[in-house]
Amino acid sequence: MLVNVLFVIIGLLLLALGAEGLVRGAGAVALRLGVAPLVVGLTIVAFGTGSPELVLSVQAAASGNGGIALGNVLGSNISNIALVLGVAALVRPLAVQARLVRREVPVMIGASFALFALLVDGELSRLDGALLLAAAVAYMAFAYLGAKEGDVPAVTEEFHEVLAEGRRSLWSDVLLVGGGLGALVLGATVLLHGAVAVATELGVSEVVVGLSVIAIGTSLPELATSISAARRRQADVAFGNAIGSNVFNIFAVLGVAALVQPIATTGLRPLDVAVFLLSAVLVLPLMARGSVLSRREGAVLVAGYVAYILSLAV
Repeated sequence: MLVNVLFVIIGLLLLALGAEGLVRGAGAVALRLGVAPLVVGLTIVAFGTGSPELVLSVQAAASGNGGIALGNVLGSNISNIALVLGVAALVRPLAVQARLVRREVPVMIGASFALFALLVDGELSRLDGALLLAAAVAYMAFAYLGAKEGDVPAVTEEFHEVLAEGRRSLWSDVLLVGGGLGALVLGATVLLHGAVAVATELGVSEVVVGLSVIAIGTSLPELATSISAARRRQADVAFGNAIGSNVFNIFAVLGVAALVQPIATTGLRPLDVAVFLLSAVLVLPLMARGSVLSRREGAVLVAGYVAYILSLAV
């Protein structure tokens, strides 16, 4: 048991390090190619921090552990809103200015309910996966074109400050991308081995493991990015990272995983689906007051997340 728990911990650390290397390297390369900082921040960074979910879920589906893939995505999306944005708001209230970030919130809500509709029949089929992947391509085009149009100057400066830090040589950035991808693949392999063994020994479903330990672990890159952004008063970076990652998780991660192997909803509780949908919808009323997520609202989100995680142990 202890050995398998160690596998889980090592796997999570490798995933976090891999995502960090991939985001920093790919973001820097994109900037060198002349891509606008706002475009990089709302596409490459958001998708890069979602890379642990992608690599892990694809490996899980390929090995016949679809429950972990599904639980990982639903759990990560819940975590990105309730835990990541909640903790970031506790650090400093998040006042969102970016028009594109505010436009992405309804997209995230729509994606969440679209996934719910696809899961009603008890399986995410290959056809469902193809539809989700097509939506991922459309979303990337939407985010790219929207960010390319520009935004208020203060928002553009936020993303430029974050991405321009610690400029390195081109080869260093390329090595970061390669090393990040390698760490992601190795971390996902180690984590998946340990998680399946732990689930078997504890007698719980793979979905529960995916919703809890793995979801929190694969959300660490988003958590680190959003806390850092909140401390620097870069609320748009924090929010764009969490919302973009959620859309990426639904469309791209589950899209690719379902194409590899259809995923059954076995072990998924109605409560899990309800919390998943509620976490997406809650963003709108919480930001109704001038697009600000306050410390009190952040505390409510974190408390709700803790209560949900405790419900998984019942």
